[in-house]
Amino acid sequence: MTQRFYLWTVGCQMNKADSEKLAAGFLRLGLRQVDRMERADIIVLNTCSVRQHAEDRAYSKLGRIRQLKAERPGIKVAVMGCMVGLKTDELEKRFPQVDVFARPQQFDPIMALVEEPAEDLGGEFWPRTYAVPEGPTAYVPVVHGCNKFCTYCIVPYRRGRERSRPIDEIVREVAYLTAHGVREVTLLGQTVEAYGHDLPDQPDLGDLMRELSKLERLDRIRFLTSYPKDMTRPILEAVAELPKVMECFSLPVQAGSNAVLESMRRGYTREEYLEKIREVRELMPGAGITTDVIVGYPGETEADFEQTLSLLEEVRFDKVHVAAYSPRPGTIAWRKLPDDVPADVKSERLHRVEALEARISEELNRAYVGTEQEILVEGIRNGQPFGRTRTGKLTHLDAPARIGELVRVRIDHAGPFSLRGTPVDALALV
Repeated sequence: MTQRFYLWTVGCQMNKADSEKLAAGFLRLGLRQVDRMERADIIVLNTCSVRQHAEDRAYSKLGRIRQLKAERPGIKVAVMGCMVGLKTDELEKRFPQVDVFARPQQFDPIMALVEEPAEDLGGEFWPRTYAVPEGPTAYVPVVHGCNKFCTYCIVPYRRGRERSRPIDEIVREVAYLTAHGVREVTLLGQTVEAYGHDLPDQPDLGDLMRELSKLERLDRIRFLTSYPKDMTRPILEAVAELPKVMECFSLPVQAGSNAVLESMRRGYTREEYLEKIREVRELMPGAGITTDVIVGYPGETEADFEQTLSLLEEVRFDKVHVAAYSPRPGTIAWRKLPDDVPADVKSERLHRVEALEARISEELNRAYVGTEQEILVEGIRNGQPFGRTRTGKLTHLDAPARIGELVRVRIDHAGPFSLRGTPVDALALV
């Protein structure tokens, strides 16, 4: 009887890419994917520990699995992702229903759960096994791990040090994806501009983008997440010069106060960050720029927070992803800094950032009204096609369009979170 697997994923785009890779491996081994864990022989949870909410969701899932395994002792359970550290003793004691704990990209222990595999993937599993894409966009990890060790972040302890994939390996994967209908790829890395530092010939992200731009079927290239110190002038010039690379940046600042940035060990000052923003806009005046902000970090005063607000006002980001600080066990901040900002203060600061971001985003989006934008149709939701501009603006279309089609759209309406418009071809028929 064919084994069935259920795969549950929470967290970042890197986790999503890992899950797609694992699923592709299972399918090559002859397994069948199911959409309910009650029907599975192998259950895999791909977890995230960047925020407490993500961990809580995994704990809830593990509670249900404990009951399921009591009813069906033969099922196999694996937990992978950023909740799994170098030592698993505590997790094994807390969750005896789990058969395998695996760190990110550590596929072999999970694959060992498969009975009588139809194929021996051997050493080719990671570089040669690709997921069949479900739409016209795909995520492609290009550098794994992180060397930065920001005080609040668990990622370096879970995903390890930076490890870049060779250019030819990435080009082969993207060529496979485009042969299966993908028109846009997003190159992933915890700090994506760190790409290539550890490779023998030390190519940079711009070199990778140039090679990928040669693929005829590939129309668009995006990349995230950026880090100011790694974002060099040559990389920015490559983004500006290559037509297939979208002028869209995810550049986390985390705080506007130099005191907080230093405590976070972010490696740059407020002034250095603003200089990087100036450099981006000098080369690409219309670039879309989003950021991440943490409020309520240990020791953050009201004056520190006001500096964050003033930076957001000055830069006017297209979107701000904001989160209240929560200590992550194992991080430097968890070990050394008291979580001394009250929960109600964190909540109030978070809402102030959200309100500011909504106002600025809507003001920026209104500038798109009346313009024509190129949209790649990514899908259809509630009967309405949607996609994104080159600068990353979510756009809903008021006329039919095929998924995977590049469409010129006249923007008619703008809100704080999205645009809406009509395909130019449809306008010509009116």
